[in-house]
Amino acid sequence: MSLALSPGKSPGPLYTPEERARRDATVWTLIQGILAPLQFLVFLISLALVLRYLLTGLGYEAATWSILIKTALLITIMITGAIWEKVVFGQYLFAAAFFWEDVFSFVVITLHAAYVWALFSGALDPAGLMVLALAAYGAYVINAGQFVLKLRQARLQSGATA
Repeated sequence: MSLALSPGKSPGPLYTPEERARRDATVWTLIQGILAPLQFLVFLISLALVLRYLLTGLGYEAATWSILIKTALLITIMITGAIWEKVVFGQYLFAAAFFWEDVFSFVVITLHAAYVWALFSGALDPAGLMVLALAAYGAYVINAGQFVLKLRQARLQSGATA
């Protein structure tokens, strides 16, 4: 049993021919293709800043700003991704082809939102905030991996049908 399977959907092509045509025709595919690597770059920079703070106690403000920028990009990519999903699959979220990726995206967003809440409410000290950010980043890496595997699956299937 694979977690990549969507509820009620048997293994098969990720996209129908109509969905593939909509995916290839929409500007939202390009937008996702730009935002995803940009978010990953910001994640890597932010991760380095967070680890620097945790290891040395230096750079709290830079780490905090980097987490907030990463969170803003995450929200942006979630909104644009939902629009992409609507254009391609006819629904904003939880289309069968991306069900588990969307489910885990909400875990990622919840952890990032918890960081923002804790920062502005003062619920955690700086070290606690950075640990929470690392938890959010760990979930993000898992989720990014889900999407990379899905992209690979799509490319393999398009090569098989081309």
